[in-house]
Amino acid sequence: MKVGIIGAGAIADIVANALVETECIECYAIASRSYDRAAAFAKKFGFQKIYDSYEKMVSDPEVELVYVATPHSHHYEHMMLALEHGKAVICEKAFTMNAEQAKKIKAYSEEHGIYVAEAIWPRYMPSRSIIQETIDSGIIGKPNTLTANLSYPITHKQRITDPALAGGALLDIGIYGLNFALMHFGTDIERIESSVQMTDAGVDGMETITIFYRDGRMAVLTHSIYCRSDRKGIIHGDKGYIVVENINNPGSLAVYDTNDQLILQKDMPPQINGYEYEFMEAVENIGAGRTQSPSIPLAESVRMMEIMDSLRKQWGMIYPQEA
Repeated sequence: MKVGIIGAGAIADIVANALVETECIECYAIASRSYDRAAAFAKKFGFQKIYDSYEKMVSDPEVELVYVATPHSHHYEHMMLALEHGKAVICEKAFTMNAEQAKKIKAYSEEHGIYVAEAIWPRYMPSRSIIQETIDSGIIGKPNTLTANLSYPITHKQRITDPALAGGALLDIGIYGLNFALMHFGTDIERIESSVQMTDAGVDGMETITIFYRDGRMAVLTHSIYCRSDRKGIIHGDKGYIVVENINNPGSLAVYDTNDQLILQKDMPPQINGYEYEFMEAVENIGAGRTQSPSIPLAESVRMMEIMDSLRKQWGMIYPQEA
């Protein structure tokens, strides 16, 4: 399947590293507002076509699947651009800036029968089922509490600090903690509480999020743009606990009993860099006539945006475009 990428920044670079080694994908087109940047990107990864506008690229009849790799603030605009030209889409997380935009994408996809998926990579990785199977095995007894954290020192990146780019920790890294909780504890949520520290620019610099489930379980998540955390996800049960190394891209898990003795360890399968799974699934889904990903249906992307909208409402955090 011939892939075209919108945006030639750091994320596109990482994605292309996976695509060049993914057999079912052809690195076909790259589009950037800067022709020189697009040309350098094409040369580095072997893309055939170079475009200095997104509109030109999505008008190319050879492009079959578009990857949106622009800042959060532009995801809706660029997804709609691709969809209106009949192109299947994978969009970098967070899916959109807010739930209203996500609902419009979902409606357009369903009305026109065009494949759209959010590129939240842990949803597609084999690690997801390995972690869930370990929980379901009963080895830690009845799961009761989940904790997860993801923090990086990323204040030097404009897309993180600028409200106009829908910056802040939540949409960029907080989404991983939320996905980890919802993947492994589900969505039967009673309420969500949070605490936040805002930056001088008006975006969330760090936060804690507590999810209370109707059955009494609880998930506690922590994110920050100021420091490097251990990135662990831990599921606690009455017979032990599971430690997942790096919720962003799990490398291994370890199971401990109530005496903190290691009783099981699993390494995750080898991978190119983890991004290949969402593309392999897209090729399979499109070939089978599906317009959504079973790994993250559009309703789930909408749900995630609704949760993040509710958190921003608690914080009084409004992006300039929304005001």
